[in-house]
Amino acid sequence: MKGLELSRAYFEEFGLPMLKEQFPELLPYLAAGRIGSGSECLGFDDEISTDHDFEPGFLLFLPGEKLIDRRAAFRLERAYSKLPKEYRGYKRSLMAPVGGARWGVVRTEEYLQEKLGRTDTNLSAFDWLSLPSQSLLELTDGSLFLDNLGTATRIREELSFYPPDIRLKKLAGHLLLAAQAGQYNYARCLSHGEEAAAQLAVFEFVRHAASAIFLLNEAYEPYYKWTFRALRQLPKLSIEAELMEYLLTTDNGEKMREEKTNVIEGIAADLIDELIVRKLSKAVCGDLEKHAYSVNDEIGDSGIRNLHILAGV
Repeated sequence: MKGLELSRAYFEEFGLPMLKEQFPELLPYLAAGRIGSGSECLGFDDEISTDHDFEPGFLLFLPGEKLIDRRAAFRLERAYSKLPKEYRGYKRSLMAPVGGARWGVVRTEEYLQEKLGRTDTNLSAFDWLSLPSQSLLELTDGSLFLDNLGTATRIREELSFYPPDIRLKKLAGHLLLAAQAGQYNYARCLSHGEEAAAQLAVFEFVRHAASAIFLLNEAYEPYYKWTFRALRQLPKLSIEAELMEYLLTTDNGEKMREEKTNVIEGIAADLIDELIVRKLSKAVCGDLEKHAYSVNDEIGDSGIRNLHILAGV
């Protein structure tokens, strides 16, 4: 059973009835769901995922103390802790009444503070540029089972993806670093006889090219161990995942160098084609670095455009 299905079923069978019976006066202010960290929030969980942090549970979001005071919050925490400890063969872990990082009772503002470093979604350009994509994804993944006040839904909509100029800034930076690592430094490292450094260049090329692909798909990049799983499911350029895996899992011996160079150039060409189709670059060449600067030139806000091209990576 998938983790999201398990959480929803547990909420509907035990969580929601508990709220209706014991807290009808608070129900209009509550939200509940399973979002945040964990492979189940991305739909990537499997049998291996059940060996840790996999259990029936949900997050119950509370508004500020003006609507639900500390005493009422404590009562909700106690009620949550008394819900069944086992469900459909899965056991809940022991935890403090205030809940855990992945489930339990939490103030919405405190959850935002944990993920964003602030209690609201009024992010500055610096915030958008510096926040890890996985933190933003953890606020928009998974599923809400209840949102009577509408605050949780609004937050998820406001954080659904980067503002256009932020996206372009981050895209330009990743394209530039991919170009330097793949189209330039890979061959130079090999010329110096530095095979380990060459493989680092391959790693950097793949890392930044993958980030660029997520940005082109207007999708947040997940935690690195799920990058390839998510990459394969993207509507655009998902085919590059297989080529990137080839680059990372092959050596840099004499027989492989030319082939890997061709693969790098092929991925770069595909990225450039997508940039041209989307009218994000006006450069006319196969040099990914020139396209990176052209993308940066497309940024409308001069303050963001004039920041260092790597400000978002």
